[in-house]
Amino acid sequence: MDQLDFHFSHDEGKGVWSHCIVTTHVVAENRSYAWDFRPYVRESYCEQHQLPFKSKNELAVEMITVFPAAEDESVYVLMDSWYTSQKMLDACNARGFHVIAAVKANRKVCIAGVRISISEFSAQYVRNEDLRSVTVESKRYRVYAYEGPLAETENVCVLLSWEEKFDHARTPFCVLSTHSGLDLVTILAYYRLRWHIETGYRYFKELLGFDQYQLLSFQGISRFWAIQFLVQNLLESQRHEWSSGQSMMTLGDVVRRFRHEHMGQMILYVYEQALQNKPLFDILRDLKRSA
Repeated sequence: MDQLDFHFSHDEGKGVWSHCIVTTHVVAENRSYAWDFRPYVRESYCEQHQLPFKSKNELAVEMITVFPAAEDESVYVLMDSWYTSQKMLDACNARGFHVIAAVKANRKVCIAGVRISISEFSAQYVRNEDLRSVTVESKRYRVYAYEGPLAETENVCVLLSWEEKFDHARTPFCVLSTHSGLDLVTILAYYRLRWHIETGYRYFKELLGFDQYQLLSFQGISRFWAIQFLVQNLLESQRHEWSSGQSMMTLGDVVRRFRHEHMGQMILYVYEQALQNKPLFDILRDLKRSA
């Protein structure tokens, strides 16, 4: 297959021979859509095959730059710590987008004029009485809020959070927000919307076979991915249409319903053909099935 290389797999905890793509996902009014993607190819492969190289951050910036949004829309860009960089923050700021993202604990903050890493600061100076209790979707957190410089960024809000209880020996989970007007609950609640991305990939792989292609041409593979995005978004639209009141369907529910209805249509077809005394071999041929 074209453009294969070793990429780190979080599931397996090691590099695996695979393709890698950078994606964007849009969540709005209880709808969740796989929006766009860019293949990531290692620099060594690009040099060998005379292709232009773009880093994962550059691919992400590219998708932020072309995202269609009206001037009066409030857009929040959510990302994990891998993509939280000054380049990404600048790209979002240029579009008027806010950022809520995970931050690595080795990033440095400025406390009373002294620069210190978040992990060192939380271990040496944060005490339980400095924290606030916050509950988001039935999960309880102990949170320390910091506002000020972070690495190269002049002023942001950073939340240091511990689930359930504070432990100074445990590194906090850190979330950055460029919108200082949001309260703690809203920042954490918005960041939890990233779960749509995680579940989306699960559906991509388990229900749609996103990683089960056997194509040699990278053009063919890219077309396959584009079809997968279209199918997932069709399922999402149908999920929203079929869901009613408090009974919200999942994409898995939609797929099972489609399969159930398709099987019913096949049975009805076989019954109608049998009434017309059509030979079994001809019915199987029409359905592209073997006995």
